Amino acid sequence: MVSIQTAQNVIYTIAEEKLTDEDYDRIIPLLQEKVRSYGKIRWYFEMSDFDGWTLSALWRDLKFDIKNLENIERIAMVGEEKWQKHLTELMKPFTTAKIEFFPLAERERARNWIGKFK
Repeated sequence: MVSIQTAQNVIYTIAEEKLTDEDYDRIIPLLQEKVRSYGKIRWYFEMSDFDGWTLSALWRDLKFDIKNLENIERIAMVGEEKWQKHLTELMKPFTTAKIEFFPLAERERARNWIGKFK
């Protein structure tokens, strides 16, 4: 399950439990629209009681990321689990985006790091 908010070129998502195709039916069109409108986007991705992705949802996420390597400027990964921090590190070689991991207790710092809207 995912909740989504946007403000100009920044997308704020809070993922809970397991992300599914239905979640990506909402996320992907919104991301595409923001890329069309702003060119470069920033993504705040908070993981709260997060169990990961279904295989098909993970594939959709990866396809979007690969197609938009140059369009994602920053990604703030926010969570508590060690695997989430490791996932953040694994993502770095596959994108030109600046990616940082923040503990849940540092949500506000992560939002500030995402930066001002464009």
